[in-house]
Amino acid sequence: MKLLSFVVPSYNSEKYLNKCIDSLLKGGEDVEIIIVNDGSKDNTIKIAREYEEKYPSIIKVVDKENGGHGSGINSGLTVATGLYFKCVDSDDWVDEEALKEVIKTIKEHLKENKLPDLYYTNFVFERVDENTQKRSDIKKNFPLGKFFTWKDIKRLKPSEYILMHMMIYKLDILKKCHLHLLEHTFYVDNLFVYQPLKYVKSMYYIDVDFYRYYVGRSDQSVTFKNMDKNYKDQLRVMEAMSLTYSYDELKQLERKHRNYILHDLVCKSFLTLFYVTINSNKEKDQAYKQYFKTFKEKNKKLYNKVRFRTLFIFPFLLIKPLRNRLVIFGYKIINKKTGWN
Repeated sequence: MKLLSFVVPSYNSEKYLNKCIDSLLKGGEDVEIIIVNDGSKDNTIKIAREYEEKYPSIIKVVDKENGGHGSGINSGLTVATGLYFKCVDSDDWVDEEALKEVIKTIKEHLKENKLPDLYYTNFVFERVDENTQKRSDIKKNFPLGKFFTWKDIKRLKPSEYILMHMMIYKLDILKKCHLHLLEHTFYVDNLFVYQPLKYVKSMYYIDVDFYRYYVGRSDQSVTFKNMDKNYKDQLRVMEAMSLTYSYDELKQLERKHRNYILHDLVCKSFLTLFYVTINSNKEKDQAYKQYFKTFKEKNKKLYNKVRFRTLFIFPFLLIKPLRNRLVIFGYKIINKKTGWN
């Protein structure tokens, strides 16, 4: 039985794929690595097939037409067999010692017959062009060395939210929520984080710097230029998030569980405002208004909660000229702290 399934969505990744796959292979027979070639036009599929031939018991290759990052994850989910599921972008990698610790922890919990729905680990922004690193700062929010529930998580600040690279979901949880990400769309990692949250009851934090996130390429979706260009994708993702749960569904959850889901939606709503604030124009403003209009029409109770919380935390959003300047300033501060851009 495989403990951990890694899916590696890959598009024109010949320059990076070897480093990524070699780091995952350190998990040996305890892992399976699913390389999804997403219609690449370079030698990605050739490299993937060579790995599959060399490591047939560990590596699977899915060769498909281009559908974007979400499509790659969807394809990986359909063939994954591990207890847990982790997405690794093809230009990123994992730390060898941290991977060993993750596998060791899963084995211990499996032996005890007590497996959490979700593992958290640290991740590191690897600013390759500047040879600098920035570690995610989540340690203070989670209990260490024990299973915990939503009641045990410390309150997150408005600027704090969980990213996909911190998470290792139990595969059953992703199947239970029928996770299916948008295709031909950037920023679906927000959906990957958000949609399964309702089904997560137990968690465990492993204090290792596991995931290494490559930062510094000009074609990455998180550069200011590409966020400006792809703002409609973020709005599409936000619409899908806003319609995932009704507020009546969330009311059935324990209070802190419900509040975290609302917190995530509020944070992502604020970030979405940044996408439309870069080089703001009438078309962007209209698209942003349409997103909230659809949200209000289709999920009014949840809309009211999110709108109230957003304006309570960020009251300057009411004044558009001030809003635009402060949103950009605030986002740059967040980026400086995290290492995004």
